[in-house]
Amino acid sequence: MSNKKRYFGTDGIRGKVGRHPITPDFILKLGWAAGRILAKKGTNKVIIGKDTRISGYMLESSLEAGLAAAGLKSILTGPMPTPAIAYLTQTFRAEAGIVISASHNLYQDNGIKFFSSEGTKLPDDIELTIEKELDKNIECVQSAKLGQATRLNDAAGRYIEFCKSTFPVDSNLAGLKIVIDCANGSTYHIAPTVFTELGSNVIAIGVHPNGININYKRGSTNVKALQKRVLDEKANLGLAFDGDGDRIIMVDELGNKVNGDQIAYIIASDALYQNKLKGGVVGTLMTNLGMKNALKNIGIPFIQTHIGDRYVMEELLKQNWKIGAESSGHIILLDKVTTGDAIVAALQVLTAIVTQGKSLNELLQGVTLYPQVLKNIKIANNSNPLQEKTVKNTISEVRRFLGKKGRILVRKSGTEPLLRIMVEGEDMELINALAEKVANAILKNCSLL
Repeated sequence: MSNKKRYFGTDGIRGKVGRHPITPDFILKLGWAAGRILAKKGTNKVIIGKDTRISGYMLESSLEAGLAAAGLKSILTGPMPTPAIAYLTQTFRAEAGIVISASHNLYQDNGIKFFSSEGTKLPDDIELTIEKELDKNIECVQSAKLGQATRLNDAAGRYIEFCKSTFPVDSNLAGLKIVIDCANGSTYHIAPTVFTELGSNVIAIGVHPNGININYKRGSTNVKALQKRVLDEKANLGLAFDGDGDRIIMVDELGNKVNGDQIAYIIASDALYQNKLKGGVVGTLMTNLGMKNALKNIGIPFIQTHIGDRYVMEELLKQNWKIGAESSGHIILLDKVTTGDAIVAALQVLTAIVTQGKSLNELLQGVTLYPQVLKNIKIANNSNPLQEKTVKNTISEVRRFLGKKGRILVRKSGTEPLLRIMVEGEDMELINALAEKVANAILKNCSLL
């Protein structure tokens, strides 16, 4: 069997709805193949959740049919955050959990994510085995053994109570005004309730999904509306979730954006403050140099991995550490959850605010982030300009120029047909010019979408 995956990327299978592989026939076969491989524990149950995209109805039906053909029962939750499915998969002792979502992408995209019975993302070897099974013809189990589908009506209530249980039982959020942006995604009926029931004054935006407005000018990838609302309301802070609720970006009381690196710093430094820190922090190649320096200054170890929360998770397990993060807002807290959970991460930052009696901005005084420039270039799926000599030479030239005062990272996205350029350094004008130089070299040497 080849070790190269054909369909699974860094975060499941994702693509444009109606184009292979995000088509009803492929997803039906995927459900069957996954059902055949994942059915181990004898419960024959799979939890299926989705975000608020209109295509979720179609893909849910296809998955359900494929799983039924493999003899597995589907428990449908309706719109639920990705981490909620990981949690429910464990509590129901299900064979697996499946989420229909394209995370922070717009509604035209969709995807499929799998969780193991332990609530963790599937390892590479299981994904490869599922792909091998896809090459076979579908064989239905006997009619008497076909799977059935049921709805889990109290899924939201179960997950809300779980989230609240990660906040100190002897504390509350009374006196805090919080603006919450749910990106018109799967946290729309969860997050406002969690923070309201813990005592805060919640102002909710992005809570009216219509199937096509998910992530549109809302959520963790676009916090402008949240920043304005925080300032207009004179709120203590703002919380921005992505479409499937596994990413969190925050806004402080002054309207400043607070990214995943800064959130991880607050959680780790508060754990140190409370004498509860176990090990250090795992980040990625995108982690800001300023965050690494800030952790070093207070004596917290830091390790970098490849980009992708699955690699952060692998390193956390290897080190037996508890806190991992990506700049984009994936925060993994292994003493509380088994995957990135935006609501739970936000609650840990709020714990620090309440415990230390400081504002969000004050908790970040130990961190000075280096300026970063991020550029995305849409490329054809079969194009790889990083192999071109001119592009390689340009990147090497920029890297030598920056030396130890900055860095450059150029990579293909694992979830979209994009080439991502990141340049980090002390001078914004300079790094912007360097990023533009690399982008121009790429544009001259690649096939564009």
